[in-house]
Amino acid sequence: ARLAERVREEHLSIQCVPTSFQAKQLILENGLNLSSLEVTPHHCDVAIDGADEADESLTLIKGGGGCLAQEKIVAENSDIFVVIADERKKSQKLGTSWQKGVPIEVLPLSYKPIQLSIQKRFGGTPNLRMAKAKAGPVVTDNGNFILDWVFNLDWKSTRLNSSHW
Repeated sequence: ARLAERVREEHLSIQCVPTSFQAKQLILENGLNLSSLEVTPHHCDVAIDGADEADESLTLIKGGGGCLAQEKIVAENSDIFVVIADERKKSQKLGTSWQKGVPIEVLPLSYKPIQLSIQKRFGGTPNLRMAKAKAGPVVTDNGNFILDWVFNLDWKSTRLNSSHW
């Protein structure tokens, strides 16, 4: 809503690339210009997103809302990536305040092999996130599943990304 105010008041010209269905709805409801990476593939100046938890070195747990792949793709194709988090997200050690696990978006056909691979390579327990209002797993905007990886708090965290799997 504040961005829409600034666009109107300051006559800004911006294109908004959503990272989820919910973000798309907010863009449309606020009368902002909706775009996509197909339309503006190399023109994202800034990506703004929240975090579920952040430690002192600003290592983050993100993706609790369930739109991991889209968020990562938009962030990767932006010149600047800004993360917004308040005091509630701060912790001394990752996994302390956000205890649901590290979210990992996976193709439905791969969830079981990836669960086994994570357990074997890194330990912990990658749980298939189940829906609350329907039977079965949560399905992302991309039709994928989410594994919530719960790990031992004594585990030495390193930066993990898709290149590790």
